[in-house]
Order: sequence, then structure tokens, then C-alpha cells
Amino acid sequence: MDSDTIIHNNGGCHCRHVRWQVEAPTSVVAWKCNCSDCFMRGNTHFIVPRANFKLMTSSEQFLTTYTFGTHTARHMFCKFCGITSFYVPRSNPDGVTVTINCVDRGTLTHLEIRHFDGRNWEKSYDQTGITSFSKPDEEAR
Repeated sequence: MDSDTIIHNNGGCHCRHVRWQVEAPTSVVAWKCNCSDCFMRGNTHFIVPRANFKLMTSSEQFLTTYTFGTHTARHMFCKFCGITSFYVPRSNPDGVTVTINCVDRGTLTHLEIRHFDGRNWEKSYDQTGITSFSKPDEEAR
């Protein structure tokens, strides 16, 4: 997989009230999850270390947060359009999950889609190695 890291500028929600930048490779591993939330939203996302994600200052006022279950994951979405363009996942509370369809077009060159069985969360968590994706050292992958 390509390891060129760039700043993906100006990703965000549909109405553009929520905007962010993320530093990530041009080629990413994206996760398609079947947990109750991701399944209903059709979410496919990639994970980065928290330090690689920058929320634009004016965006915070347009966000609201939803939690459920263990309340570890923090699903942030736009108060206006309802889009969850990023969130803090239960699997990687030290990282940020970015919805691939919310990255402005043209900066992602390749996606490797992996499946996370969110309906059987603990088993999938133990088997996938997903926790390594929020670590700065990509060698663990």
C-alpha cells in the first residue's frame, strides 16, 4: 500500500458547517462495520491518530455528540445536516475515525476495505488488529 502521507484538506459534512483536516496516507485501510450505528448509516471509515486530525475552530459550535452502549465511542455530527463526518471510535479511543465519503475528492488514491464485525464486537476487536490504526507507528499493521 502507498505510504505517502498528505494533509487531506477541508473534509467535512454536507452543509460545510463542519470542516476539518486530516493527515493520512493517500492509500488507506478503510473499515466497513456492521454494528447497529454504522450499518444504518452505511459508514465506511479509516482511523488516524488523534494528533493527525484537526477540527477547524469555527466547526465545533455546529457539532453535537451521540453515545450509546458503553458510551466510549463519541459520534459527532453536524447539527444542521446530520452528517457524521468523523467520530472517536470505541475500538480506538486514542484516535479519530474519518468517514471516507466526507474526505474531499481527489486526495485518496486507494482504499483497502476491511470488515469489522460490530455485531460481534469483542471477537472482531480481538481478531482484526484495528487498535494499531490509531498509533503513530504504522509498522504495527
